[in-house]
Amino acid sequence: MGRFDGRVVFISGGARGQGRSHALRFASEGADVAIFDAPGQPGSIVYPLGTREELAETAKLVEDLGRRCVTIVADVRDPAQVDRAVTETVGELGRLDFCLANAAVLSKSPIARMTDNTWRDVIDINLTGVFNTLRAVLPTMVEQRFGRIVATSSLAGRTGQPYLGHYAAAKWGVIGLVKTLALEVAAQGITVNAVLPTSVDTPMILSREMLREMVPGENPTVADAAAAYGSSHAIPVPWVEAADISGAMAYLCSDDARYVTGETLSVTAGAMARNSA
Repeated sequence: MGRFDGRVVFISGGARGQGRSHALRFASEGADVAIFDAPGQPGSIVYPLGTREELAETAKLVEDLGRRCVTIVADVRDPAQVDRAVTETVGELGRLDFCLANAAVLSKSPIARMTDNTWRDVIDINLTGVFNTLRAVLPTMVEQRFGRIVATSSLAGRTGQPYLGHYAAAKWGVIGLVKTLALEVAAQGITVNAVLPTSVDTPMILSREMLREMVPGENPTVADAAAAYGSSHAIPVPWVEAADISGAMAYLCSDDARYVTGETLSVTAGAMARNSA
């Protein structure tokens, strides 16, 4: 018996990276899975995003664990597409218990030279996309009188980040959104929380394109990135694993966290220990 037997998890950005890890963690604990992603390339994002093939690969890995998996092509920026993804999930799997608002992108620019499109791509996906996702799942959860919502914020959701002003603004905004919604639905059997990762070993930060953007040097390597990314961690690791974030997600969706709502759970290898309480 798994602790998520009979449950359904709905994951944005599920083609690869953290989203894939979440899908496999929840499936391993008995949940059926719906994953949606938007293969395509916003103009300001320099690294390749998830593909339809990767979406199908994630589904195959879930099914290999003996669970059902629904794959949906949908863009979190479009409320109608997200609503359709929810409708398809409930139609195929019968319910929707957990929502993991995971989809996000990253780019780098000083604020003084940031283009409108660079700002818009990150805010529209990382903040408005989370809003669209949370709003879309609420009617089903309210009707069920049960739901667990976890949004992916970031260490950047509590700190300033040079050259990542749009990203930090979005991730700070996710925390405010989570805390507000937690208050609005607390009496309806729904909890709402955020996980704040540090750097995670995913294609978003370790692609060749993002290494050139984020790490000093002409052709930085993963080893160069390890030194740069790990400099703020108390635990001497360059980044955490996607599975570490999945574990935090699973905890917040479990009965162990039934009275945890409106909270932020940092997974930052001790980087947040330097912040004020």
